[in-house]
Amino acid sequence: MKQVWNIAKRELSAYFDSLMAYILLILFLGFSGFFTWIYGSDIFYIKQATLVPFFNIAFWTLFFFIPALTMRMLSEENRSGTLELLLTKPVSNWQVVMGKFTASLLLIAIALLLTLPYAITISAIGNLDAGQAFSGYFALLLFSAMYISIGLFTSSFTKNQIVSYLMALFIGVFFQIIFGMLSMNAYGFAGRLLDYLSVATHFQSMTRGVIDSRDLIFFLGVSFIGLVLTEAMLIKKRFA
Repeated sequence: MKQVWNIAKRELSAYFDSLMAYILLILFLGFSGFFTWIYGSDIFYIKQATLVPFFNIAFWTLFFFIPALTMRMLSEENRSGTLELLLTKPVSNWQVVMGKFTASLLLIAIALLLTLPYAITISAIGNLDAGQAFSGYFALLLFSAMYISIGLFTSSFTKNQIVSYLMALFIGVFFQIIFGMLSMNAYGFAGRLLDYLSVATHFQSMTRGVIDSRDLIFFLGVSFIGLVLTEAMLIKKRFA
């Protein structure tokens, strides 16, 4: 656990030293704040004390921002050769993966914490459902964990950050859009399977205030698979 935390602290420091963390935080808060309070289906437009507009815009904002967050984590170390140096130290492949995963998830958690004034403001002007708000934030964390694991995987097999970013988006598009679209025209087991593989199905369920075991299994399962695949790539590099 100590090794995981040391790697996570190093990665968090790298984020803030390179200004990437500040840029992503400002852009995330700017986009989410604009669409939550000002434009489109904002809170004042729907005239309800709810954080659903924020959750809906964060659903898309994080989809594009998380690959940018993870694209350098292993690809940059592949390019510079520091990954081989890291793997020679007394840390396991899993600890390296979990350290980088923890750092990214902590940065997303910081971004979400900075949006708590949204919830405080809404609760001051209306009757905000605290359970629904908690469930929605929890959904965003699980959603982020899933895409961080995918981003780490794509970052692990390339030295090019742009390739890593595009590959993470390519894989993510299936979960974000394609599986849901295909499920509309499929029936029986295939339809149910495609619907289950759609992120929107689970995310929307949780933002309504329902925390179902099927949703937890989906997000945690895909996250675990992504982390295991990343570890497999590191094992391959360690013995290459």
